[in-house]
Amino acid sequence: MDYTKLGNTGMDVSRICLGCMGFGDAERWVHKWVLDEENSRPIIQKALELGINFFDTANVYSIGRSEEILGRALRDFGRTGCGLGQIRAAVRLRLILDGSTALDP
Repeated sequence: MDYTKLGNTGMDVSRICLGCMGFGDAERWVHKWVLDEENSRPIIQKALELGINFFDTANVYSIGRSEEILGRALRDFGRTGCGLGQIRAAVRLRLILDGSTALDP
């Protein structure tokens, strides 16, 4: 995987960003084509295995369900994928994992 600096933040992010708008709950969202958690997790896991550490999500995707799915998958797969310190999310929130802040806005 190729990495680049994210603006002037000093953070190294993968040149490929996984967009997470397609993860969610079709019953709670306007788009009926979104994947539920069970079907989203293998995609997130594969992204981590390939070295992707840059994820785009928003609290409006499936009314927050996308963030919940991504957060649980990063918690479960992040340790084996690339280490939580290497994961970046393009969101303005804090993901609390094991009682510590893994990502700062």
